[in-house]
Amino acid sequence: MYAALAGSNTIYGAGMLELGMTFSMEQLVIDNDIIAMVKKSMEGIPVTEETLGVDQIKKVGIGNNFLALKKTRELVDLPSSPKLFDRRMFGDWEAAGAKDAADRAHDVVVDVMKNYEVPPIDKDIYAAMKAIVDKADKEYKI
Repeated sequence: MYAALAGSNTIYGAGMLELGMTFSMEQLVIDNDIIAMVKKSMEGIPVTEETLGVDQIKKVGIGNNFLALKKTRELVDLPSSPKLFDRRMFGDWEAAGAKDAADRAHDVVVDVMKNYEVPPIDKDIYAAMKAIVDKADKEYKI
C-alpha cells in the first residue's frame, strides 16, 4: 500500500516466497486479491451524504450503533471487495466451513487448473508472431 501511495505503478513478487526462491500458486492468488484491494483503494473513496451515512446517523442518533443497518452493510465493501478474505462475523464464518484465505486460494488454484481454457490467439496476431520467428530463424540459421 505504501508503495502505491508513493506513486509506484509496478508491483513485484506476486506469488513469491522465501525472497523469490519459491513460488506458490496459492500465494499468487492471495497477492492478486491484495493487489486488487490496493488498486481499488487508490481510486479513492467517494464522499457523499450516502457514503457518509448521514441519514443513518440521523436515524439512530449520534453516538449510537448504525453498523447493523442495511445501508451500512451495502456500503461495507465499497473501499474494497476481496474475493478471498472473509469479512463475516466469526460465527458465520465458522458455520460456513471456516476456510481461511489459504484454503480459499487453494480452491481457486484447483478450479483454474481444472477448468481454465486458454483463449486462442487471433489469426492475424499469430501470423505476425510467426513472421517474426521465421525471420529470426532465417537470420540465425536455426
